[in-house]
Amino acid sequence: MLSLIGTIILAPLFLILAVIIKIDSRGPIFFKQKRVSIYKTHFNMIKFRTMSIDAPRDSPTHLLENPGQYITGAGKFLRKSSLDELPQVWNILLGHMSIVGPRPALWNQDDLIEARDKNGANNIRPGLTGWAQINGRDELPIEVKARLDGEYAQNVTFKMDSKCFFRTIQSVAKREGIR
Repeated sequence: MLSLIGTIILAPLFLILAVIIKIDSRGPIFFKQKRVSIYKTHFNMIKFRTMSIDAPRDSPTHLLENPGQYITGAGKFLRKSSLDELPQVWNILLGHMSIVGPRPALWNQDDLIEARDKNGANNIRPGLTGWAQINGRDELPIEVKARLDGEYAQNVTFKMDSKCFFRTIQSVAKREGIR
């Protein structure tokens, strides 16, 4: 229900961002990428496109040799503000994701998927934000990220979800942990 309300409330912002993306670079407004969901099933996660259409599709940005060459002007802003993640309210509405949970791994991030298996984090629905995101985000090594995701999986409560949600707002406002 919250994702439906969020989609309606955010519709004007989606429209503005869509226009900015189209003016800034050629290609689609949205970017779909195969990600891992609960019990290692797959789904297409939607984001606003932040990279040029010739960027490698199935590689995490931090593993690219020179990622800056692919990030568009609008993409820099969208990433720093985390606005590129907003279309995932649609994934939440469809049941692929929840608001809080481990961030969905790329389908080919075998090391992260395996580490999450060891920590029990693949047995819950992935989220728009999570415990690992508010404790380091992109800066965390895979083992630490998987451990934090496992801690969350063992402590799923309204209190923990609220803490993650409100600390995410704080982290985004401060632009903490974004590469």
